[in-house]
Amino acid sequence: MTEREEDPAGADAPRTLGPDGRQARITDLVLSAGSVSAQELAENFGVSVMTIHRDLDELQRQGVLRKSRGVATAQPSGTFESNVEYRAKANTEAKRLIAQHACRHIEPGMSVLLDDSTTAFQMLPHLAALGPLTVATNYLAALVELARMRDVHVVALGGQYDVQHDSFLGSTCVDAVQSMRFDAAFVSTSAVSEGYAFHQEDKIVTVKRAMVDVAARTHLLIDHTKLTRTALHRLLPLHRFATVVVDAGVSARDLAALRENDVLVEVASTAH
Repeated sequence: MTEREEDPAGADAPRTLGPDGRQARITDLVLSAGSVSAQELAENFGVSVMTIHRDLDELQRQGVLRKSRGVATAQPSGTFESNVEYRAKANTEAKRLIAQHACRHIEPGMSVLLDDSTTAFQMLPHLAALGPLTVATNYLAALVELARMRDVHVVALGGQYDVQHDSFLGSTCVDAVQSMRFDAAFVSTSAVSEGYAFHQEDKIVTVKRAMVDVAARTHLLIDHTKLTRTALHRLLPLHRFATVVVDAGVSARDLAALRENDVLVEVASTAH
């Protein structure tokens, strides 16, 4: 039986979401409310309780939430924000638009540094058309994709492999970054607040700081949800970045606050 057949009749727009889209929205709802019952979620999305339980099982496997007796409870943000599976599914359309816009800052012949963020990863489909390029990253999934591209010279930034991030980290990675210089770096982070970029994990902060230091220009890529979050470790002040690229979902208030920090803020739109 298909999901459409098992779901209650009369469901509207949310029912058209696939599992990934629905799970992303479930995550937002649970994080916002703290806890939500499977029954409430089923009614909200117009799907069966059985379908919701499958979604919750997957989100629990990813470490996003806890499920007990039909109720989903949010994990602390730091527990799951480092999980690459969760990050890859969150706010994908906003990340795609931000990445597409960010590629305006790349010209043929440049050396480009990408961090292990799922936002920078969305730049990859556009890079082949911008070659020849030299592209370096510590993100294993990105290295695999880059290796298939013509006119892209790939530099792998090695170190200790971290399965949760699917990337190479640690002092060896920092040494590799510091041994080179790049025309441009593209990085993302967990949160932006009061003129600073923050990240939940100290080991990630160390690598990102090194990346900023070795690039002539660094571009910070953040979707609008990063402006409403908090994270533990202060990364860098916003004025250290040449640009901050956000999606059109940013509120007028948050956009005004960003622009008070001596940094060029660019809003990615749906225009191609």
